[in-house]
Amino acid sequence: MAHVWQLQEAKNKLSEVVEEAIQHGPQVISRRGTEVAVVLSFQEYLTLKKSRTNLAQFFLESPLRDSNLDLKRDKRPAGRDFSL
Repeated sequence: MAHVWQLQEAKNKLSEVVEEAIQHGPQVISRRGTEVAVVLSFQEYLTLKKSRTNLAQFFLESPLRDSNLDLKRDKRPAGRDFSL
């Protein structure tokens, strides 16, 4: 689990916060008891950044792409009549 640093402590010990992020993973910074920021290693940042894809790319790479799944929109009016 990430260590939570109070903002003032993180400012005073920035080198230690960065080293902890490199060695042990993300470090959380809080201000007035609320978690407001995270310090993480550059390598972890690159991993997170690389794993993001846009929505079109996600659908192109989906295993359901060639599954003949019917994704046509239902054009019937939303307020259909029904009886109770």
